[in-house]
Amino acid sequence: MAKCPTCGKPVEWKDNPWRPFCSERCKLIDFDKWTSEEYRVPGRQINPSEMPAPHSQSDVENEDEES
Repeated sequence: MAKCPTCGKPVEWKDNPWRPFCSERCKLIDFDKWTSEEYRVPGRQINPSEMPAPHSQSDVENEDEES
């Protein structure tokens, strides 16, 4: 038997519509942490000027014609 990642209670896996959580409440608590950006992947800050220019639709069409 697994543990609920939110509250740690044992979770019945089979026929559990909220798995891996024990309840809808625990599922929503976890979802709120994602939407409020409490869960984050560490990384360095990116300066917008370092980012490549986005492709326009015409760039994509031109690449297709060259192939």
